Amino acid sequence: MAPEFYDIRTLRGSRTRIVLDNGKLEEINQAPFQGAAVRALFGGAWGFVTTDNVTDLGEDVALAKRIARKIDRHEDLTLARAPPGRSVVVPVKKDPKDISLEEKVALLREIEDAAKVKGVSSTQAVYSEMDFTMHYSSSEGLDLEAKTTRMGFIISAVAHRNGLYQTDGEGRSGVGGLEIFDREDPVALARVVGETAVALLDAKAPKGGTYPVLLDQELAGVFVHEAVGHATEGDIILEGDSCLEGKLGQKIGSELVTVKDDPSLMKNGYYPFDDEGSLASETVLVENGILKSYLNSRETAARLGGEARNARAEGLDRPVVRMSNTYIANGDWKLEEILSELGDGVYLAGSRGGQVSTGEGIFQFNAKRGYLVEKGEKTRLLRDVSLSGKILETLLHVRAVGNDLKFNSGRCGKAGQLVPVSDGSPHLLVAEATVGGAG
Repeated sequence: MAPEFYDIRTLRGSRTRIVLDNGKLEEINQAPFQGAAVRALFGGAWGFVTTDNVTDLGEDVALAKRIARKIDRHEDLTLARAPPGRSVVVPVKKDPKDISLEEKVALLREIEDAAKVKGVSSTQAVYSEMDFTMHYSSSEGLDLEAKTTRMGFIISAVAHRNGLYQTDGEGRSGVGGLEIFDREDPVALARVVGETAVALLDAKAPKGGTYPVLLDQELAGVFVHEAVGHATEGDIILEGDSCLEGKLGQKIGSELVTVKDDPSLMKNGYYPFDDEGSLASETVLVENGILKSYLNSRETAARLGGEARNARAEGLDRPVVRMSNTYIANGDWKLEEILSELGDGVYLAGSRGGQVSTGEGIFQFNAKRGYLVEKGEKTRLLRDVSLSGKILETLLHVRAVGNDLKFNSGRCGKAGQLVPVSDGSPHLLVAEATVGGAG
C-alpha cells in the first residue's frame, strides 16, 4: 500500500417518510440528498472531510491529506488488502416511484386501520422509502457504484384498560421495491399487533427465577446480534471491551451453535461492497461452538488478521466495524420436538430491546410476550418478561437449535450512527436462563 491513501464516497438519492398517528397524517416528507465523504491516511492518522458537493473533489482530498499530516501520530497504520467489490444495480420488481404519494398514504392508512381492533386505544404507522446511488473510489484504483432502493413500514398499537397499558409493534424493511408489501402482508400483521396488545392486558407477569427457556426466532436473533455480533466487532476487540478478546479457536458455546454474518444476503443488512470498497461475503463467526473469526474493517484486519468486509457508515459518517445480516444457522429440531424437550419452562417471543455489556459479557433483553410451557404445551400468556444472563454461559447452555431460521429487520446503533441490519435465528432452547419482570 502507498504511504498515503485516500478514498471518496459520494451519495445521491431521495427519501420519503409518511407517519400516521391515530389516523391523523402527522408527517409526509419527500426530500433529495447528496454529498461526499473523503478520507485520507497519513502515518497513524486519518483526515476526514464531508461536503455537499459531489463533483470536483480535488480540494477536499487535499484538505483531508493536510488534516491527516497535521495529526500524524508518527506510527504505522496499515490497511489490510481486501477483495474489491463489484458495481451493482439492486433489482426492483415494483418501483415505488410508479405510485403517487396519495396512494402511499392510502396504503399506510389501510395498514393502520387493521390494527384498530376492539380494545386498542391508539395506533401509529410509518412508511419509509429511500433510493440512492453510492459511488466509491480510492487512490488504489477502485471505482465502484451501487444503486439501491430500500423500503419499510412499522405498525404499533397500544391497548389500555383500568390504568394498565400494553403495546405491541412490528416492522419490516429491506432492499427492493414495493414487493415487500406483497411478501409480508402488512394488513394481517397489523391485525395481529392490535390483537396481541389487547391480549396482553389479561396476561400475567412471570414469577422471576431461573428456568429452561425457549426463544423464538426474533428474540434469539436479537441475542445473537447484541451478545455475539457486537462482541466480535474488531474495533471493540481492540478497545479491550469484548468478552471474546483472545478467544479465537476456543470453544465459547454449545457445538449446536454456528453464527454467521453475511452482507451478500438480500436482507435488510445487504450491501454489495462495504464503505471501504471491500467485496461483501460471508464471515463464519462461530462454527459448532468454536469462535472462528472477528468482523473487520481494513484497519482492524491489519491488526487482528481475518478478512475486511464490515466497514459501514450511516450516510457520510466515518466507516466503523458493523454487522450486516447476522444469524444462527439452522439446526435439526422441529418446534414441536423442542417444546417436548423443554417440558416445563418459559417460551419468550419478540423483542422490545435491552442492554448488553460486551466487556463484562452480560445481557438483559425485554421480550414482547411470553408463555408458560407445561408438559410441552404453551399455556398461560405472560407480559412484562425479560431474559438476562452471561453471554458465554448462555451459549454453552444451548440444548436444541430449530430448523426454522427466520430473519427480522431493524437498525443498529453504534458510534452515534444507525445502519440497516437483519438478525436471525431458528427457535433456540436454552437449558438455563434468568427470567424476570421487564424493567
